[in-house]
Amino acid sequence: MLSAQNIFAGYGKLRILNGVSINAENGEITVIVGPNGSGKSTLLKTIAGLTTLYEGSVLLDGKEISRLPPHEIAKTGLAYLPQTDSVFTQLTVAENIKMAAYTVPSNEYEPRLKSSLAMFPVLSSYMKTKVQNLSGGERQMVAMTMALMRNPKVIMLDEPTANLSPKLATEVLKTASSLAKDKGMAVILVEQNARRALEIGDKAYLLVSGKKVFEGSAQELLAHEELARMYLGLKAA
Repeated sequence: MLSAQNIFAGYGKLRILNGVSINAENGEITVIVGPNGSGKSTLLKTIAGLTTLYEGSVLLDGKEISRLPPHEIAKTGLAYLPQTDSVFTQLTVAENIKMAAYTVPSNEYEPRLKSSLAMFPVLSSYMKTKVQNLSGGERQMVAMTMALMRNPKVIMLDEPTANLSPKLATEVLKTASSLAKDKGMAVILVEQNARRALEIGDKAYLLVSGKKVFEGSAQELLAHEELARMYLGLKAA
């Protein structure tokens, strides 16, 4: 579904990624883990067209998207939820959703809204509420609903459980799993809680200092005591 090959990228003259390649398939959760500063978020931003790409390519359904501007990449079926600033806090929930659906034909808006809100029914009672008055978990629900309105093929989640309570974090990860298993999307997950991410993941990549040091199944990485201990701070279960 999505393939990023031999990615060298960064910000202006600051190079962060050095030859990173990943693949994400339909119906799977692809987990990207690594210590702070390893380039995880930069990789997602590069796929979304938000960094300087020096070398490499990103293909979605076999078509290269890496030379497109971000707003055109968004139209190809790729949704990206950044770690911060993923919602417009001064707007209502309904206004946020409408802003995200700028590419949705008017006759499809209501059916997509109904389908998207089915994942987070609690938001139906907050449609006229400004997002600044919502909890962190509710804001994350709004951000994910905004992404779902575009009916994406691939959804990238950058630290979706950051600053959430354990209960809400569990719900967010359950939703990510449902998007892959029930909706058939390709889900790319960068997550601070490496163990929980790997437990629900299918494929895993470990980045260290902008380079890929592991590629394999999530369970393999979880069971790799040396890598898990050295780079993820995990002890054997």
